[in-house]
Amino acid sequence: MKVTAIIADDLVNNVKTYSRSSTVTEAITIALKDWLDVYNIKELNKKISQNPIHIDNWQQIREMNRSA
Repeated sequence: MKVTAIIADDLVNNVKTYSRSSTVTEAITIALKDWLDVYNIKELNKKISQNPIHIDNWQQIREMNRSA
């Protein structure tokens, strides 16, 4: 997809530097993917916090790991 956006030069340059990208397209793609990963983790954490797993002992944990 081709997009025209007005983004501050220093923001784009920082993203390019921290993502170690050689192009603006690559830097923005990495930044957007990372943002989505963080968003999805936060959403998953919300779901897990609504129905957490309670484990009373280590044998239960071991059994769960072996059955997975």
